[in-house]
Amino acid sequence: MGKVYWSITAGRCLQEIADYIAGDSPFYAVNFVEHILAQTDNLAQFPKVGRVVPEFQCDDIRELPFQNYRIVYRIKAEQVFIVAVSHASMDILSRSRREGWDIK
Repeated sequence: MGKVYWSITAGRCLQEIADYIAGDSPFYAVNFVEHILAQTDNLAQFPKVGRVVPEFQCDDIRELPFQNYRIVYRIKAEQVFIVAVSHASMDILSRSRREGWDIK
C-alpha cells in the first residue's frame, strides 16, 4: 500500500476552484472539495484506476475525471502525487509547462 501526496500546485488549484464555487455557495464549495478528496482516497491502494492522460501518453501520468474537472496524478514507486486539478476545457499541456508540474 502506498501513500497519496498533494503538490503545492494541486492544493492551490483545488483552493482556487473552491473559492470560485464559494462565491455562489459555500456549502457546494465544501461539498466539491470533499468529493475531490474522496476520489483520490483510493489511489493509495489502486493507483492505476485512472486513465492515462492522453496529452502525455505515459503510463505513470494518469487522471481521474470528476464532473468537469481532471484530477491529474503521477505514480512513483509506491507513491501517488496529485499534480493538478484542472477544468476539462483547459489546455493541460500548456498549463503543465506554465506551472511546472513534476511530470517529466
